[in-house]
Amino acid sequence: MNDPRPALRERLRLRPGDAHAWILLGDAELEAGDARAGEAACRRALALAPGHPEALARLGRAQSLQGRHHEAADSLRGAAGAAPRHPGIQVWLAHVLEDTGEAEAAADAYARAHALAPEEPMLAAYLLAWRRKLCDWRELDRLAAQVRGAVARGRAAIEPFAFLSEDGSAAEQLQCARLRAAAIAHQVRPLPPAPPRTRPGPIRVGLLSNGFGAHPTGLLTVAMLEALRAGEDGIDPHLFALNPDDGSAIRRRLAAAPRVHDVAGRSHQAVAQCIRDASIDVLFDLRGWGGGGMPEVLAMRPAPVQVNWLAYPGTSGAPWIDFVLADGFVLPAALEAHFSERVVRLPRCFQPSDTRRAVPPAPSREDCGLPGGDAQAGVVYCCFNNSYKLNPTSVDRALAVLAQVPGSVLWLLSGPGRADARLREHAQARGIDPARLVFMPKQPHADYLARLQLADLFLDTGPYNAHTTASDALWVGCPVLTRPGATFAARVAGSLNHHLGLDAMNVDSDTAFIDTAVRLGRDPQALAALRAELAHRRDSSGLFDMDAFAADFATAVRRMAATAEHGATAAPR
Repeated sequence: MNDPRPALRERLRLRPGDAHAWILLGDAELEAGDARAGEAACRRALALAPGHPEALARLGRAQSLQGRHHEAADSLRGAAGAAPRHPGIQVWLAHVLEDTGEAEAAADAYARAHALAPEEPMLAAYLLAWRRKLCDWRELDRLAAQVRGAVARGRAAIEPFAFLSEDGSAAEQLQCARLRAAAIAHQVRPLPPAPPRTRPGPIRVGLLSNGFGAHPTGLLTVAMLEALRAGEDGIDPHLFALNPDDGSAIRRRLAAAPRVHDVAGRSHQAVAQCIRDASIDVLFDLRGWGGGGMPEVLAMRPAPVQVNWLAYPGTSGAPWIDFVLADGFVLPAALEAHFSERVVRLPRCFQPSDTRRAVPPAPSREDCGLPGGDAQAGVVYCCFNNSYKLNPTSVDRALAVLAQVPGSVLWLLSGPGRADARLREHAQARGIDPARLVFMPKQPHADYLARLQLADLFLDTGPYNAHTTASDALWVGCPVLTRPGATFAARVAGSLNHHLGLDAMNVDSDTAFIDTAVRLGRDPQALAALRAELAHRRDSSGLFDMDAFAADFATAVRRMAATAEHGATAAPR
């Protein structure tokens, strides 16, 4: 696609008073990832046309991209007030209200956008995803059918990350990802092809993410990267951090292991050029369609080999991604046809883990609002997955367990807005005392791990199950019960159990899930024996052996780099 900015700048050189051209330039700068230039153009437009809703809306987007969310909300409220029937402005306002913590107001803005254009599937998808987050299950089936139907007909570039929460097949997820990738490809001009690797020395590995800090991506990768730097002379890791330094201990550890390139706030072109200038041989996208990443950078092809790994649990559907790094459980042969990438499998679980994470002493159960004493006083089932994974089927399955284990409680992570109240209302409608749902506010990671030790059994969700949360639970000794599904996102907890040697905790039906959870909840000796087995396997199975993981990762990198050197990277299927 041609970059419209040079022509717009020339137009404005000749007619600097053209407010509409300044708005168009602001939009083009935002599409290129340059929020500062976008803001400057929008302010010029507003100086010429005060209160113009399109200029205000784009100013809000620019402020949001720079992390100034409250300023962005003010700008977008002004835009929405000036153009109340503009669905796009309502969506942008909703996005910003999410960031300012105004969860219910965000839901209202998404609902207004959808009401203004009810046949537009992207607006239905935004409303559906946010209602899932708020555990507001009104019209869930109708909205989900609209979204899945639009993907099937190729009608809209729905966000693939949100689509993972739908009961779609792996084939549907591939279609969704391809539609989104096609929209990105239309906006981006690739860099000239990277020259083939001819220099001797280590393979330069790049990892691109907005999660290099106190974030699940940082938490999962830090120990492996430390081991990689210490034990693999043939691999030279470089982190390209889209997020600014958050001052966390994890960021300090990351900075001490590989080289960190701070590319936060830079345009897509500048980030891609930074990767190219570093002569990266194999580039891992550690965000994918997960939000907050830069798929546009990958679409520019800054590295000769590009890999989908870790943060986005599905196929990229993108022609600019050559490989996906997985394992044999999470991505069995039967799923390969629904991945656009070539599959490279590790001999262990694809998900690394921080084996240096401290686990402070647990507080008392009473301090956490749980039944006093130990499991004899009331079994503590938990599910600390994000609220958008708590769909009616998964919640009803957990409530069925509570109904059969007297005195038990379900411990959940507190959700945004009225999510907790809605879940309690749902429990009451199912005949379960709402007080048996206990909510934990979000905690610093160490405090969260301390509390997690108090849980007796983790009850997973589907079709999007526990990933980092499952790893955390197993690390502190809490067994995870899961029902592996037919997509990557539905098999991650199962992969952790499988590579731990606890396949018995992977069940094949909701009935088996309920029966297993009830049996363990009624039998303290059996639950204690399971926890003892987990403690033994945590140390002996290799799941948490990051030195071995680093060696396997390095082998996979060499394999991918060698394939590229022979000109055999695959065109997407």
